[in-house]
Amino acid sequence: QFWAYCGLGLETRSSADYVIQNGEVVRRRRALYIRGLNWNHSHPLKNLFQSAATTASTMQGPLREFYQARVAKGMQPALARLTLARKMAAIALILWKKGEVFEAKHLNSQAA
Repeated sequence: QFWAYCGLGLETRSSADYVIQNGEVVRRRRALYIRGLNWNHSHPLKNLFQSAATTASTMQGPLREFYQARVAKGMQPALARLTLARKMAAIALILWKKGEVFEAKHLNSQAA
């Protein structure tokens, strides 16, 4: 929910999910249509996390290593920055809720 509030969540759509076969209503098995990032979000927060991800991907430290590991695995740089922004948002939420200090171990958790 926090990703969606920050504008980092995916917007999906589906249509014609059900079809009648042999007189019974059956759900179709097909993938959702991904329409991009959600549009109803906090613009300042989206700008904050995307700018922070862009800066962190160029500065030395564990966040840059996280970004470079994604790019090395074949992820596009723009998607790697989005993943980093999501990771940073998840970490910020954890730190805010628990009142902790940032540690690099948060990068290895499955929050993003």
